[in-house]
Amino acid sequence: MTTTVIAGGGIAGLTMALALGGRGHRVRVLDRSEPPPDGPVVKSAELWQRPMVPQAAHDHILNALGVRMLRRYAPAVLDTALEEGARLLDLTTAAPGGTRERGDDDLVTLVVRRPVLDLVLHRAVTALPGVTVDHRTTVAGLLLDPSGPPRPSGHRVTGVVTDDGERIPADLVVDASGRRSASRSWLAAAGVPVPADLTGPSQLRAFGRFYRLRDPDGPPPGPLNRGDAAGGIWGHYSAVLHPADNDVFAITLGTLPGDRTTTALRTPGAFTTACRLSPFLADWVDEDAAQPLGPVRVIGMPPNILRGTATDPRRPVAGLLQVGDAACVTDPMFGRGMSLALAHAFRLADLIEEHPAADDRLGRAAAALTERVLRPWYDRAVHDSWQRVERWRSAAGVPVDPDAGRPTPPGPVPAAAMAAAAATDPTVWRGITRIRTSLSTPAEVFADEEFLSRVRAAADAPEPPAPSGPVPPTRAELRHAIAAQEGG
Repeated sequence: MTTTVIAGGGIAGLTMALALGGRGHRVRVLDRSEPPPDGPVVKSAELWQRPMVPQAAHDHILNALGVRMLRRYAPAVLDTALEEGARLLDLTTAAPGGTRERGDDDLVTLVVRRPVLDLVLHRAVTALPGVTVDHRTTVAGLLLDPSGPPRPSGHRVTGVVTDDGERIPADLVVDASGRRSASRSWLAAAGVPVPADLTGPSQLRAFGRFYRLRDPDGPPPGPLNRGDAAGGIWGHYSAVLHPADNDVFAITLGTLPGDRTTTALRTPGAFTTACRLSPFLADWVDEDAAQPLGPVRVIGMPPNILRGTATDPRRPVAGLLQVGDAACVTDPMFGRGMSLALAHAFRLADLIEEHPAADDRLGRAAAALTERVLRPWYDRAVHDSWQRVERWRSAAGVPVDPDAGRPTPPGPVPAAAMAAAAATDPTVWRGITRIRTSLSTPAEVFADEEFLSRVRAAADAPEPPAPSGPVPPTRAELRHAIAAQEGG
């Protein structure tokens, strides 16, 4: 069995530790953050201070792919999360026709706050006999085999050195450092060439706030029009509510990062005003329905990134792998990050079982795995981010950057045609939902001729009546409401 050092104790790092430690591997997790406090899970998660993981304080969901991974690889973790107040929401409640079909058991979302799921994973990992988790510890660099290169296949990692100078030998080092992908700087500092990344802007600023329902035994304040969420991605901004554990829910408003008009959304008054104007959200922020749990938190979202260190099979650095966000970052608006991290980590652990020597073959196999598991979602996120940014910039009167090339459309039929067909056709709805929840790649869904023929038939049908229901405010209406709230 290998001795593995994992740099990072977030979702991806803890999942790797769980998968490897559960199979008898010796694992040491090195994490920069403070250790979680002892005590009941939910209370301890709320008290856990993690400034190194700012996104943990914002809204998260675990989509259907993530639930499938837990059911297959770590059912006890899923059971514990449910015992601690997380819930599984049935997405088919939003399907046209209202009937269930074979395979619909997969169409669920786990609604849970990120710190709660992190802590459930953390406690499952630390209960394993061969795993240790060291907090307040940062990996500063790599230990390389002093006998090479020149090796025909390049460099070999033999361990890490921490910020306090401790040298930790390991058969395998896994970079689970998240979006910063620290292994790039480790390799550069060691004089090892670093392959180029693929990137695509997400252009997103998020304003988020958590609430708790005042009457947990009563009916919800409003419908979840998206099955696991309320609200939508509108023509010039987004406003989406996700339920979470223990009668908590979160609302996140998304805007262009350079839009000064919406900067005031960081204040509770302007945030609430925008929620009251947004479809499906007004009843949820009524003072009699819910109590705010804290301030409005603001965060700038990272670009879409596919790391060259995780995908280049030509000269892998033996003994070094990247997992989760350290390998690929996708636009957080689409809610895939945690689920992709779970899928990547569990499948990477399977590869390590097949290649226990942690040699070049493992590196090439890991690069191929990243291409299969993460590349489709990077490509999809780049296209969907570009499309959203183009629409929002147009609404704001800002010219689209001519140097930002239009990404290749992700399918053979326009997205608008698919969305229109999904409103009435359950087969099309299921195909789109499987893409939205990462259960099936776009290529897999678009290979289904029945799906395509139904979309085309809907596009050729007479124009349906415009859907009724609440409509989002115009940009001018939203600006005016925010300015009025701010007294200007």
